[in-house]
Amino acid sequence: MSDLNEVGERDGWRCWLCDEPVDPDGSVNADRGPSVDSAGVQKGKKGSVGVERLAHRSCNTRKGKVAPVVPWSPDLFVVDPAPIVGTVDRLTRKGGPEVVARCPTKDDADQAAAWLVDRLTRFAPDLDVTTKVESGGGQFLLVLRAG
Repeated sequence: MSDLNEVGERDGWRCWLCDEPVDPDGSVNADRGPSVDSAGVQKGKKGSVGVERLAHRSCNTRKGKVAPVVPWSPDLFVVDPAPIVGTVDRLTRKGGPEVVARCPTKDDADQAAAWLVDRLTRFAPDLDVTTKVESGGGQFLLVLRAG
């Protein structure tokens, strides 16, 4: 297991699940205290593979050993948003493009695109993504592409 301070510094002291700041001086026993989520680390014959991530203790506990759910911002007007974790997994494996949400206006789609790129820089920092807003059928599609 990695040192909490190393993981915290690498992740910018932000919880990878809720994207809120984590207090580096907080008690590891407090709900909003720092913890290392090692659910993505798989142990095999050649040692551990995967990345440990910084999380609040409560976020890490709530997630448990199930696949994480990373919510879209409630401040966005998006319809049928794709699950962020699944989208990142697919884009990492196959690239893109992938339609990730529909929005009623171009402004809504532009705001969602800016938010999503910003969020993914912290959630999946090694994944280089771009967005495109396409109109069609009286709505605007938010398309995400890796590469």
